[in-house]
Amino acid sequence: MDLPLLRLLPGRDRRVKGGHPWAYSNEVAMSPEARALPPGGAVRLEGDDGVKHGIWQFNPHSLIAARVLDREPSARPDAAWFRARIAEALSLRERLGVARHCRLVHAEADGLPGLILDRHGDAVALQANTAGMEAATPLVLEALHALLAPRTVVARNDSPVRTLEGLALESRLLHGADATARIEEGGLAFEMDLLSGQKTGWFHDQRENRARVAALASGAIMLDAFCHTGGFGLVAAQAGAAHVTLLDRSEPALALAQRTAAAHGLGERVTAQRGEALEALERMVGLGRRFDVVVADPPAFAKARKDIPAALRAYLRLARLCAQLVAPGGVLFIASCSHHVAPPDFADAVAQGVWRARREARLLFQGGAGPDHPVHPLLPESAYLKALLFQLR
Repeated sequence: MDLPLLRLLPGRDRRVKGGHPWAYSNEVAMSPEARALPPGGAVRLEGDDGVKHGIWQFNPHSLIAARVLDREPSARPDAAWFRARIAEALSLRERLGVARHCRLVHAEADGLPGLILDRHGDAVALQANTAGMEAATPLVLEALHALLAPRTVVARNDSPVRTLEGLALESRLLHGADATARIEEGGLAFEMDLLSGQKTGWFHDQRENRARVAALASGAIMLDAFCHTGGFGLVAAQAGAAHVTLLDRSEPALALAQRTAAAHGLGERVTAQRGEALEALERMVGLGRRFDVVVADPPAFAKARKDIPAALRAYLRLARLCAQLVAPGGVLFIASCSHHVAPPDFADAVAQGVWRARREARLLFQGGAGPDHPVHPLLPESAYLKALLFQLR
């Protein structure tokens, strides 16, 4: 495999030499030959000084022009290479004890830039967010068949970030006869449709946080806002919560949650309420409702940097409403998956919201996603999830 050679501009190699996994378009010599290369193809990257930086995927039409695959210049990203890289990611999840239900590949942190693989038992959801991984999808599928022999593989290529790479948004079945999946967590089995759910079908990133909340929920009255298919609430009910109210605007998601509750004998302790969460929370506050445990895990409030001020105001409002609903001595769990919002800014907005509810609080836990969502140390912005757990007086 004779790969094209791409060069960095003179004096523009400092970040790449420092180990950063990306090269931007203003760092690359965009010769006519480079501009003519197909988006997503593999290239050899060198500095103008001749230093070899390994094998990268290149998109001449993207701001992030090149993403590293392998620092070894002799590497060749063929079927065997992808199989070995995904096997390495699988081995880590096996060591973590979550290999059957997990984030199997987390993009750059697993050496597969732009690729997300979520494993749901015998089903896999695939998200290719770059032209490179779009082009490599057949090799990824080949590796998955060799390593896991999945019953079904679904492409959830509907993330808006794909448009930055010139890619269309789509969701489709890549392998198998249907898009159903079954997730096992907290002693429960959750049924889902990978084509119709949010993101890649299940939020593996909150696994440890769901267990953390469930450990505090025995005998509690609980509210699970933005519940989707009820992960937080149903795991807590299984752990002994006296009653759980599930709140979400999606009727299909609530129907799946109710089916899961009924299948495990939890139906009498679980109530589903459909509605826009912030509006419903306002009404609950007006009615004087109180809960021993309140969970708020909303979708991203900031889709882009320009949304940050509005997002912080929304997080403050959400924290204020939720804090008013927590009974004295109860707990509040609140999270943000907006990677544009920095952890200190999120924490400050939530703290201000709790204070505006005139509640004293103590922070019990501050963290993020579970270890099957590793973070590339030179891409701190990929640590998107922020989670806070409080006890309120």
